[in-house]
Amino acid sequence: MPYIGKSPVGGGFHKLDNLTASATATYALTLGSAAYYPETANQLLVSLNGVIQAPQDSFTVSGSNLIFDSALTASDSIDFVVALGDVLGVGSVSDGAITTAKIGNSAVTDAKLASTLDLSAKALTMPTGAMLQVQSTAKTDTGSFTGTSFADLTGVSVAITPSSASSKVLIQVHISGFHDTSTYSVKFRLMRGSTPIGIGDAAGSRTQASFAMDSYGSGSQAVVTAGFHFLDSPSTTSATIYKLQGLIDTGTFHFGRGNGDSDNVGHGRYPTIITATEIAG
Repeated sequence: MPYIGKSPVGGGFHKLDNLTASATATYALTLGSAAYYPETANQLLVSLNGVIQAPQDSFTVSGSNLIFDSALTASDSIDFVVALGDVLGVGSVSDGAITTAKIGNSAVTDAKLASTLDLSAKALTMPTGAMLQVQSTAKTDTGSFTGTSFADLTGVSVAITPSSASSKVLIQVHISGFHDTSTYSVKFRLMRGSTPIGIGDAAGSRTQASFAMDSYGSGSQAVVTAGFHFLDSPSTTSATIYKLQGLIDTGTFHFGRGNGDSDNVGHGRYPTIITATEIAG
């Protein structure tokens, strides 16, 4: 903006108080009898015995002291010391004074972050498709179920707490087992809490299910294996339970084992696994 009269001049050029040489190399610098602290020797113009001295070579500064490279004598004359402008220092910055725009892109590195950060009160936006967490349950012992109505498979469930209501949850199931009749049909359905998900539409007498195992005339010794995956949208940040239910049209289905439940080939135990993976939506 314009000024009336001469514009203010910055720089603070000062002729410092006179110094009297003596048998020492160190002299206290003052301005108006108050200690003067130059930022660097390069800031000073010093004349000794009519000769301008080279900063850093002929003299240095330490605090408010001017230090010559060797001791002077009383016959020497320090003609003058001129401070060629005050070095502008930032000083202490007020709280909240530095804005986001003042920080350069990629300027904040992990070395500047605390080793432990509490982000519980923050909302983090992750790239769509990023894997955020994985929860898995592996049931290594055996189980079984009977009946033509869906019932929970004990121990085949997994809990996950989505970090965002927009997240997707990928559910993956692996199950092996055998039946005690030669002909059977067994169906499974995936549950989110008490809600069936990933199931087919009902039509006529068809039973709604997520996936099925069927065997006709293969014998009760057969070990069958099935896998299933479904991408769910729970739309919540609350703890969510995913579990597996099953039904069989006749007899009993034993999962996690073969017919003999031994170490023989085809008769061993097989873990039943259910995995929930949160994916950024």
